[in-house]
Amino acid sequence: MVAIAEKIHGSRSRFQFVFDRPRVLGAAFLTPAILYILLLVGLPFLLAVYYALSAYTIYNPSYHFVGLRNFVEVVESDIFRRTLLNTFIFTIGSQILGLILGKFGALLVLRPFPGRKIVRALIILPWAVPIALATVAWEWMFDSLYSVINWTLIALGLMSRADAPNWLGEPGLAMLCVIIVNAWRFFPFAIVIFLAGITAVPQDVLDAATVDGAGFWRRNYQIIVPIIAPIVVVGLIFGTVFTFTDLSIVYLLTNGGPVNATPVLGNLGFQIGILSGDVAHGAAVSLFMFPVLFLLVIVMLRFIRRREI
Repeated sequence: MVAIAEKIHGSRSRFQFVFDRPRVLGAAFLTPAILYILLLVGLPFLLAVYYALSAYTIYNPSYHFVGLRNFVEVVESDIFRRTLLNTFIFTIGSQILGLILGKFGALLVLRPFPGRKIVRALIILPWAVPIALATVAWEWMFDSLYSVINWTLIALGLMSRADAPNWLGEPGLAMLCVIIVNAWRFFPFAIVIFLAGITAVPQDVLDAATVDGAGFWRRNYQIIVPIIAPIVVVGLIFGTVFTFTDLSIVYLLTNGGPVNATPVLGNLGFQIGILSGDVAHGAAVSLFMFPVLFLLVIVMLRFIRRREI
């Protein structure tokens, strides 16, 4: 009987089902993701390079190779340089503001209070609401005539009606508005990241620090922040990539105005390549996002690799 069992076991091992092998099963699970990236990311990227090296427009679709001429002309444009600066201001400003709001929001949500579960559910709404609907609501709040913000400040006596700011009509205020709206969208994601990191901090470490006399700020910035830094950096990578390549908020809220004060690279590439029909220069503008994000992600990943959780 034992010999028969060993014979059956040996035959099964020789004719093992192909998906029982870890390498085959892992490759089968990764293949759909790889195909998804190649079709929806890799192919459009190669097409952008193809068009950026040509003089392709919707009015003259014949391919004519021009080398790096489109990139040189884009870099020499004052509007592009202003747009590149706006993109960095928009990305860095909204990420810093979103991280600050997310950090204090996470610390607040961790404390027990009545209705905490409801608050946790409501916090996700800015992240879950469609961006078009949310931006239209913010546009009404920043409206020059019907602004709820101005009405509240006037009602509180903090300003007069004559001094009410035109939020979307002044260059500096318009950039501040798009940063605020994007930070409002990002901070629920930041709260989730901080909650995941803070709850993973060993409680005995915090208790030992409290016994040693460490206050709230020292525990926060000398214990919690260094421990959760790799987790926060991962969230910051996603937030930076999504913000740097985003065009929806600027397009819906200001459309790059007033007087080209708020365009970002995604918005400028869309206007040149799609609305104006100059596909070659639009692709060249869009490709400028790749090296910046590539270097930024490499720096952040090296930072994570050097940290020990």
